[in-house]
Amino acid sequence: MTFDVRAVTESEFREWQRALRTGFLKAPVVSDEEFADRLAHADLARTLGVFDRDRIVGTFRSFRQEVSTVGGGSLTADAITQVTVAPTHRRQGLLSRMMSADLAAAKERGDAIATLIAAEYPIYGRYGFGPVSWIAEWSVDVRRAGLDPRRSGRPEDGGRIDLTDGDEIRKTGPELYRRLAAVRAGLTNRDKRDWDRGTGLGHQRAPWREPYYALYRSASGEVEGYAAYTADDKWNDANQPQHTATVRDLIAVTPAAERALWHYLCSLDWISTVRSGFRAPDDLLPLLLPDPRAARMVTYADMLWVRVLDVARVLEGRTYPVEDGLVLEVRDADGLAGGRFRLDASPAGAACVRTSESADLAFDVAESGTLAFGDESAVRLSRLGRVEELTPGAAARADLLFRTPLRPFSPDIF
Repeated sequence: MTFDVRAVTESEFREWQRALRTGFLKAPVVSDEEFADRLAHADLARTLGVFDRDRIVGTFRSFRQEVSTVGGGSLTADAITQVTVAPTHRRQGLLSRMMSADLAAAKERGDAIATLIAAEYPIYGRYGFGPVSWIAEWSVDVRRAGLDPRRSGRPEDGGRIDLTDGDEIRKTGPELYRRLAAVRAGLTNRDKRDWDRGTGLGHQRAPWREPYYALYRSASGEVEGYAAYTADDKWNDANQPQHTATVRDLIAVTPAAERALWHYLCSLDWISTVRSGFRAPDDLLPLLLPDPRAARMVTYADMLWVRVLDVARVLEGRTYPVEDGLVLEVRDADGLAGGRFRLDASPAGAACVRTSESADLAFDVAESGTLAFGDESAVRLSRLGRVEELTPGAAARADLLFRTPLRPFSPDIF
């Protein structure tokens, strides 16, 4: 069978949305509000459909994105989302055709990387993607946590916590998020629409429930963090409250703010459980409690996946803690980013150029993103057979160059 893969037109966009909803097992009905909202924010030139005659049987969309790097820089990314293939048309190479078209266009635009959130783990490695960040979620038994109920709701550092509203978060949140991106790799940018939707404005994908907002100010009055959370309404047979507070968003740019906000959440009246929402796997939360076992990890999963399109820009776009030079052979079956590169890096900066020198390490392009974002060990990857050590000791040297003290964090699904 012959299928046409191309960008959709405005007149085809509603049917594209129906195909998208069908692929994600949602009711295949597109409201006028949803249609108008998605059309207003979609770049139709980057919205692909697979056409079987006049029927859309595959969907694929991308958009411009910025991703924070180690050391506070950023890379322009081709963010891929809303990828589906109809159940009647699977295993016919349709995803590969859409992916190839999009990545070729991203390379031509000059995007440094492509990104996505993988609904299923095994799919995207064959296109050169690899996971660069992971998320964790904890469930905290607040009665076991051991916090002093007389003090844990009030910061002990001279700061204060104030309840506020979405208007205040839309004003203060973007700058806090930028400050967080300066110290954490893997954060994807939030634009005005993201902040509006995250605080209840505009079209919502699910029924909106207004959260509570708690804002932390330091002793000098500077805003250093906030938490957005909801609470359920649950009582046991003895008529005692057993409520759960669920964190929807928590940004803290100082350890003091992080400590104060978690202690506040774990001290709320009637709350017996706090669900942390998505956090970095090295979040301070468990160790901020007198009894860390009160925080039980309930989720640990891959989050942001990256496909490198420009090796030199990616490796030059981050900082390095030590001085060293390595020759890296990047294998790319699709021919988008492969080659042999010499990386000379130091705390003062980095240069990465193509070279004909013998390689110290060799690996597929999927590993280049994983290493560049600092969350994985080259030694560990070599033991897995995913990095080939061609010069003895090169993997350990790579770890000294690439590893970062704070693990990458990608809190947002797109």
